[in-house]
Amino acid sequence: MPLHLYTWPTPNGQKVQILLEELGVSYELHPVDIYAGEQFSEAYLALNPNNKVPTLVDDEGLAGRPFTVFESGAILLYLTDKYDRFRGEGIEGRGEVLQWVMWQMGGLGPMVGQGQHFFTYATDRIPYAIERYRNESQRLLGVMERRLAGRDWLVGDYSVADIACFPWVRVHKMAGATLDDCPNLQRWYGAIRARPATQTGLKLLFDRQTDVQDNPRAQRTFFGAEQYRRRP
Repeated sequence: MPLHLYTWPTPNGQKVQILLEELGVSYELHPVDIYAGEQFSEAYLALNPNNKVPTLVDDEGLAGRPFTVFESGAILLYLTDKYDRFRGEGIEGRGEVLQWVMWQMGGLGPMVGQGQHFFTYATDRIPYAIERYRNESQRLLGVMERRLAGRDWLVGDYSVADIACFPWVRVHKMAGATLDDCPNLQRWYGAIRARPATQTGLKLLFDRQTDVQDNPRAQRTFFGAEQYRRRP
């Protein structure tokens, strides 16, 4: 099987899983148990210098030789280019799709992720941090709400821009945000959630998920200094 996906059921892993299911291509799934710190192993570091999931290895590559891609946004764009699907129509359509993928990578994902940390996981309740990231998460959801007014998808037809954003909208409650005043976003979310490829992608490794709050080992891995002690 030429494609190998190293992943875990996180929003960044799930968006690549969903795209692969939408593409209908064969791939081999390699779980990287981030609760156990497997992302810090020497073997995984050789694939991903940032010790994060996901990572894609394409045995065929674009030039007939193996090629490794890290960073979820880069993986999404690599796959849309490789299979020429979900990438936007024409130069302007492609440019718009790229804008929204970059927006997710630079804004929606990091802000909701920080909101999730301080609102749900942090043992020290820091009101300033909770409010800052909750407010910014809510603002970004508002950006999507306005964008989706009068349109089905973020850019033209269903694209990688929608796939990139979906898993992060999915966890908005963990950042203290709400979709109560976002009818366009609710409709968009429901339409993506109902797609068979989305359902399959979300089910991958579902049985391996656990609540970090109930997993001391995961807490040490994510929030302690363990990862910094492992390497100089």
